[in-house]
Amino acid sequence: MAAAAPPNVPSQARPWNPDFKHTDRERWICIYPAYLNSRKTLKEGRIVPKAKAIDNPVCAEIRDVCAAAGLTLGVENKVYPREMEPRDVKYRGRVRVMLKNEDGTPNVPQFPTRASLLKYLTETIPKLKSRQQSQSSSSQSQQQQQQQSSKGQKKKGGRK
Repeated sequence: MAAAAPPNVPSQARPWNPDFKHTDRERWICIYPAYLNSRKTLKEGRIVPKAKAIDNPVCAEIRDVCAAAGLTLGVENKVYPREMEPRDVKYRGRVRVMLKNEDGTPNVPQFPTRASLLKYLTETIPKLKSRQQSQSSSSQSQQQQQQQSSKGQKKKGGRK
């Protein structure tokens, strides 16, 4: 499931303490799917530009891409505060990612900031096999529906 967290990292978040180090789970950055969702407005929580945003990303996709990049992460069953439908399961999930080591240097040199990680996610998630399979199957079903609807169309005589 999630990448293995260091053994001293608790699974549940603790109350904030200014003495926390960068390696403590509470200091890791949070990524909600709403940050990358092209169907959200900036007011609804999208952070990335609309042109780079992804159509309805899921927490599992973010987790898979971060784990493949070699990041230390944790998945939490949380809902984005601005979410309109908080009980809907597809909007659940928050990924916490450790960006910095204890001394403040980047954990993975490729991702020194939150913005660099979000950019990587917007570039990589559309390339996932699950995304490409669902897009090809949905385009095929749309073509079949168009062919079926065009066969049965007759021009209706109406008032003129």
